[in-house]
Parts: sequence; structure tokens; C-alpha cells
Amino acid sequence: MTTTLTRPATTGLGADLRGRRLPTWGPPVLWTLAAVTALAGFLTPLGAVRGILLAWCVAAIVPVWSTVVEGRRKATDRLVTHLVASAFVLALIPLVSILITVVGKGTSALSAEFFSYSMRNVVGEGGGIYHGIIGTLLITGAAAVISVPIGLFTAIYLIEYGNDSRLASAIRFLVDVMTGIPSIVAGLFAYSLFVLFFGEGVRLGIGGSVALSVLMIPVVVRSCEEMLKLVPNELREASYALGVPKWRTVVKVVLPTALAGIVTGITLAIARVIGETAPLLIIAGMTDSVNFNLFDGRMQTLPVFTYSALMNPGVPAEPSIERAWGAALVLLLIVMALNLVARLVSHFFSPQGER
Repeated sequence: MTTTLTRPATTGLGADLRGRRLPTWGPPVLWTLAAVTALAGFLTPLGAVRGILLAWCVAAIVPVWSTVVEGRRKATDRLVTHLVASAFVLALIPLVSILITVVGKGTSALSAEFFSYSMRNVVGEGGGIYHGIIGTLLITGAAAVISVPIGLFTAIYLIEYGNDSRLASAIRFLVDVMTGIPSIVAGLFAYSLFVLFFGEGVRLGIGGSVALSVLMIPVVVRSCEEMLKLVPNELREASYALGVPKWRTVVKVVLPTALAGIVTGITLAIARVIGETAPLLIIAGMTDSVNFNLFDGRMQTLPVFTYSALMNPGVPAEPSIERAWGAALVLLLIVMALNLVARLVSHFFSPQGER
């Protein structure tokens, strides 16, 4: 007796399960056409707004086409995808516009003289931002020295010692309040603090560091707190089971495990405050000379240099405005470098399984 195996027919059932689908080339072609339409809006008299609207309408053909061919369920999925992608593109437009504008207008100012000279005794063309770079690095570095220990130790207390105590809850509430403090208020606080010791009209670089630290501390606390929460409790319990004291467990187990996230949060906090202008205008002031001493006299910073160059350009105005765009480009590059460092630290110092 012989047995013959026959292959079951799948034509009807498979077709019903898969259903009708759009051609593979359809959505990519429409998205490409939408991108070309948007680009044409920027490069032709059509206008950027009209170009974006036409591009959105062209891309919206995909869910409409899907409704006819694939049915309501698949069309809804494509519509949501279209809306999410549209929101992403809209969010990118201001960022790309800023980058193009700053790079286009600031590149011409970059030169060896621009990075190695200050504005002392400079009228008209020439000069540079050397004094602004030095002031920015010193003031921001001092702010980090003040903020990082306070923020990190506060986060350790909240996670490892405070738990759900009333003091920990009060600290979390105050940190949340400090997160929303306007930068001008931080500058006024630092000014009023130093007025008590040095009198009216005080202008010090260290005062700018204190003002920036007020803005930086809550960011460091929140970022470090979230990173410490991610450390598994099993690691702590294993350390305690071996008889290791709590403080040593925090130093040798908890902090090394969360190191990548902590360093990333601190770096992003520095990038957040390095571009502040209002508090530094109030307490650090502005100057055309290089000042290496945080505790003696005014200090120039890149944000304040950009502001003063645009608000008081002098005659002729073109060189000053060009220097302002150059300083803005350098500040943007510094912030991008800090974010890149944060990414690299997060990648190389994170546990192997999380890379």
C-alpha cells in the first residue's frame, strides 16, 4: 500500500489572510515626491509654507490609497504613521533652519585671529572671541564644580537613604520647583548674594558660576536620581549579603553601575547652562579684555558677547554682526561637542548588555 502526500492548497485561505496590498514601490515614490515638493517650496517662489503643505497633501495620498486597496484597518495604521512622521519633520524644520542660518552666517568669521585675539582696543574690523571662550570655560567649569557634588550627593541621599521620608519628599518638591526657575531669577539671586559681601555694582565671574549652578543643580539631581533608580536592587542585596557596609556598596557597586548615565546627565546639564545669557549679564557683566581670575572683575562669555555685539554693533555695524554670528556658531559647536561626548560616554561605559 502506498501513501501519496499532497500539498494543501493555500490559494484561497492565504489570499484571504494576506489581503490586497499596495504595490511595494507606491509609498516610497509618493514620499520622495513629497520631499521634492517641499524642497521646491524652499528653492522657488512657491514659498516654504505652501511647499510644506503641498508635500503633506502628497504624502497623505498613501493612507487614502490604502483605504481603497487594503481596507480601513491598514489605512488607519498608515494614517497614524503619516501623522507621526509629519510631526517629526515639523520638529526638525526649526532645528535644520537654525543650523543652516548659523553655519551660513558664522563660517565667514572663523579664522585664527578670531580664536586667538580679544576685543581690547579693537574698533571696526578685527578682534576675536578669545576672551569670551576663556570666560565661558572658566565660569561653566566652576559652575560644574559647584553643582556636580551637590547634585550627585543629593541624588544618592534620595535613592539610598531618604527613601519615602518627609525630608526626601520635601527635597524632591524643591528640586521640581528649582527646575522651573527662570534664568533671570537665578542671576538676581546671585547678584543679591554677592551684594551682601561686595556692595552695589559687583561684577564677578564666580557670581556667574553661582547663578549657573542654581540652574544646573536640579538637572543634575534629577538625571542622577533616575540613573540610580535603574541599578537593580539585587546588586545591592548581594553586596549586603557579603557584609559590605552601605556606604561602600554605594561607592563600589551602585555608582560604577550607573556611571555612564550619571556622566551623560552631568554633561547634558552643562550643555543646558553654557548658553545662558541673562544671569551672566547681571552678575558677570561684559568686558573686552581677557580675565583669568573668577574672583576679580568682569568676565566675558560667548552668549553675552553675541548679545552685546548685536545690540551695540557700533559703526560700521557689519564686522560686529559678523563676529556675533561667529560666536554663536562656536557656542553651537561647543554644545554639539558636549552632546557627542555624552553619547560616547554612554556607549563605552554602559554595561555590555545595554550597548
